[in-house]
Amino acid sequence: MSVLHYDYDVIVIGAGHAGVEAALAAARMGANTALLTGNLDTVAQMSCNPAIGGVAKGQIVREIDALGGAMGLAADRTGIQFRLLNRRKGPAMHGPRAQADKRLYQNEIKWMVEQQAGLDLRQEAAEALIVEGKEDAPRIVGVRVLGDIEYRSRAVVLCAGTFMQGLLHYGEKRVEGGRAGEAASAVGDSLRRLGLRLSRFKTGTPPRLNGRTLDYRRLELQPGDSDPQPFSFLTDRIEQEQIPCWITYTNPAVHDLVRANLHRAPMYTGQIESVGPRYCPSFETKVVRFAEKERHQLFLEPEGRHTSEVYVNGLATSLPRDVQDAVIRLIPGLENARIMRYGYAVEYDYVPPEQLRSSLETERVSGLYLAGQVNGTTGYEEAGAQGLIAGVNAVLSLAGKEPLVLRRDQAYIGVMIDDLITRGVDEPYRMFTSRAEYRLLLRQDNADRRLTPLARRLGLIDANRWTRLEAKEARISDVAQTLQTVRSEISLPRLLRRPETTWADVIARVPQLGEVARDVAEQVVYDAKYAGYIARQETDIARQRRLSDRRIPADLDFSSVAHLRAEARERFQAVRPANIAQAGRIRGITPADLATLTLHLERRPRG
Repeated sequence: MSVLHYDYDVIVIGAGHAGVEAALAAARMGANTALLTGNLDTVAQMSCNPAIGGVAKGQIVREIDALGGAMGLAADRTGIQFRLLNRRKGPAMHGPRAQADKRLYQNEIKWMVEQQAGLDLRQEAAEALIVEGKEDAPRIVGVRVLGDIEYRSRAVVLCAGTFMQGLLHYGEKRVEGGRAGEAASAVGDSLRRLGLRLSRFKTGTPPRLNGRTLDYRRLELQPGDSDPQPFSFLTDRIEQEQIPCWITYTNPAVHDLVRANLHRAPMYTGQIESVGPRYCPSFETKVVRFAEKERHQLFLEPEGRHTSEVYVNGLATSLPRDVQDAVIRLIPGLENARIMRYGYAVEYDYVPPEQLRSSLETERVSGLYLAGQVNGTTGYEEAGAQGLIAGVNAVLSLAGKEPLVLRRDQAYIGVMIDDLITRGVDEPYRMFTSRAEYRLLLRQDNADRRLTPLARRLGLIDANRWTRLEAKEARISDVAQTLQTVRSEISLPRLLRRPETTWADVIARVPQLGEVARDVAEQVVYDAKYAGYIARQETDIARQRRLSDRRIPADLDFSSVAHLRAEARERFQAVRPANIAQAGRIRGITPADLATLTLHLERRPRG
């Protein structure tokens, strides 16, 4: 009896935030694509906080949108509160963030997937990867489900999230699963058999409360912006009513209770051995690490318009249920609150990302791409960006084309992927503006101007998006020309470079600019304000590109490089940098190592 099989160009495993962007991107580029998920009702589920964006994360969402992705549009359509973070700082630090209606966001993304031509959404649990070829050069050829049913393809994107050997911790209790109520995945066994190295990380989530049982008189109101700004460059304005969030604080009594129960906390009993995210620690870790603090801020975030569930941001915990109950009762405004879902921690397998190429294809297995938390990252936004790049590169590989590798001066996405493959991770990776050395260029407001032309060349966007960008660029050019005409009369360059100058100040001097749209005005003002700084950054970028042009042969045996330190040999061999610039970013590499390698390349006979 023949094996039942289905044939596709690209198969994506996992329909979380990475998986949906990977599948949508592949299908937009014309590939016949299958998106496999164990449960159709959890497509793009927001497993943790009900929010999209934030500082640096908001920049990534706008970049995903500029490349034709779904995350920004879905957030605009389903958001319940919008805020632009860091308004008091310069534009390079601005971070759009939106509270989303969890269920509506999930449904919106699922609808987008269902409507995408060339994309089949299938409820299937991947059990094993299928490879062919020699043992030292395996190639992916598909995925096996239900024991003997096969999905065949020449490219597979694995977006396993926290499901590989997932283990949930509720106090002393342990339950196998990728998240509450969902089974763990054994697909990691295939990766081990193929020779990939796996490790483990930990993350956590806080309790959810019934909003009906909160005492709002004792809570601090946190409204959204009066002028909500959308994520997507296709969204003209946010028109739906916004819902407020609320703030409260812990206190010494809460901290004492946690300390008294550390002997029951999996993080401190040895039950959990893996590392969690430093910048989003469990509440018990905050109490121990910041023992001098008398209180910690908690954000109470509604999970939707049609539910009373409230997410307690800042209270992630794996403490036992009775301790969570007692902790909640000691917090102002929550004395009578009822927990609807208890917090828990989850341990899971991930693949240390030094084993990937810049395209997110594994070094070990040709045609196999990894994206999202499986690469050691944390966050919906980081996952979605990796998924999009992996999906694009899976399609490009089928056509025999060079992969899409975004540079560090081109996108936050490029910074993230370069960090992952050259520096690896020793804790779940989260994007920060401080990681981007060219952040004045990589602002959230200009993501479309940076990336949409590239998306057009790749076939990732439709004509409507391109027409809108062309019109915007024309308006920016017209405004810049107008300012050029009048600048000598009003010392406009000097005015624009003052930090306190607003567009209203410019209009007061040049009334004919009063009708200019905000997005156009922002670009003109920011370009003028930061012209000097940007010129210096572009000089540095040109130097880095010269280093990047110095390629390192893919077959170079680093053990043959004379006078190179043993540690440098090991690190180069593990990462396999593509050029000198990338080699210099590898953790532990010194300028002397780079000089030795460069000298070796100059003396190496050219093939």
